[in-house]
Amino acid sequence: MALVRTLRDQFDWPLFVAACAIATLGVINLYSATSAPGARADMYIQQIYWLTLGGGVAVMIVAIDYRHFERHAWLIYGAGIVMLVLVFLLGKTIRGSTRWIPIGGFSLQPSELMKIFLIIALAKYLHNDPKTEGRTLKDLVIPGFILAVPMGLILAQPDLGTALICAFIFGTIMVLTNLKLRSLVTLASAFVFSAPLSWTYLLQDYQKTRIFAWWDRLMGQETDLLNSGWQPHQSLVSIGSGSFFGKGFMDGTQNQFRFLSDQHSDFPFSVWAEEQGFLGTILIVGLYLFFVLWGLKIASQAKDRFGAVVAVGVSAMIFWQAIINIGMVSGLLPVVGMTLPLFSYGGSSVLTIMMGVGLLMNVSMRRFSY
Repeated sequence: MALVRTLRDQFDWPLFVAACAIATLGVINLYSATSAPGARADMYIQQIYWLTLGGGVAVMIVAIDYRHFERHAWLIYGAGIVMLVLVFLLGKTIRGSTRWIPIGGFSLQPSELMKIFLIIALAKYLHNDPKTEGRTLKDLVIPGFILAVPMGLILAQPDLGTALICAFIFGTIMVLTNLKLRSLVTLASAFVFSAPLSWTYLLQDYQKTRIFAWWDRLMGQETDLLNSGWQPHQSLVSIGSGSFFGKGFMDGTQNQFRFLSDQHSDFPFSVWAEEQGFLGTILIVGLYLFFVLWGLKIASQAKDRFGAVVAVGVSAMIFWQAIINIGMVSGLLPVVGMTLPLFSYGGSSVLTIMMGVGLLMNVSMRRFSY
């Protein structure tokens, strides 16, 4: 009984409730998003299976003291690199990208899992780094290499969205772990000045087309409405037609009449906004905001640097994925392949986020164990 009371008192209920709320609303929204004639109506069932599997993985992660992940961090990171290499040998190509490895009856996307492995590797390096004063550019060489290897492999698939998330996770961790302001300004300047090279040698033609369509839309033009501009335009129509209270569950016309595609993966927020309106969008945004702030609170209470960096990394992953996805569907950012955490359909994405939730819970509960 004493053990039960201890677990009950140490269990992070706010984190658990926030994750469950987002996942539950995501399943409900997915049911509506796939209810249109001709859509795959069983997707919400598969999503429940993935959430159940992810929940089981999260429980296993919570049961293992996170210091064991610190001890085996380089092995975990190495396994992730091997998986990314195997994508080019065993992977299948969908829509011009080779990102998935077929395993039985489903496909695994290693680049998704690599986000967690990258966080663990960076946390390991910073945990062993005795430096307490502000970090200079010289101090970023090794962690930069830790980022560059998987990011290069992910960009080669190509998967710009996941590569950007890895870069943003790295940047957030470095900034919140005492990066000197001069170093930050230098990095930001280098990013700006390297933009022409990235445009010429890094971006694919379809990605450039999406950026052109986004820019035209910001300028009040719809020059490519029937091609790359179609999806973001229909997304904006969906969000705008939801008004304040929304059209009601399963009554969104953009979804039901199949104007909106990828409504289950990259654009579920558009379905939600049309059906639940402004009030519904505030609810979802509020849940993500609470989740991220609570994750940073866990980082501030962690008993060691490894736990703190892991909590910062997971919080950054959730934050940037939510920001980019919502910005993308609302026309504030160009369209990239980006899921909304725990809300979008996707096995690898759900599994990755649930692993992150498990790590956050682990760090939160273990702060009582020292």
